[in-house]
Amino acid sequence: MTRKRRKLSPDLEKKISLAKKEIELITAIIHDIDDEEIQEEYKQAFLPVFSGYMALDQSYKDVGFNEEVENIYSTYIEALLKFKNEYEV
Repeated sequence: MTRKRRKLSPDLEKKISLAKKEIELITAIIHDIDDEEIQEEYKQAFLPVFSGYMALDQSYKDVGFNEEVENIYSTYIEALLKFKNEYEV
């Protein structure tokens, strides 16, 4: 049986690539925090953002561009903005 082709979006691929770089940067900043309690607090607060990115990346790889993937991207952006507003990075 032939597999259905994924619909791709160059614009979303750029956004996912930028999101990956931002995730890596924030993760590095968090790992540089000396105080273990503060570092753990940041890690816990960053978890929804990281999970949102992972869901976005995996969904796009699996199904390509569709409304569900757009919704996952929006959720990721909301979580990222919330994290940035509440924590200094």
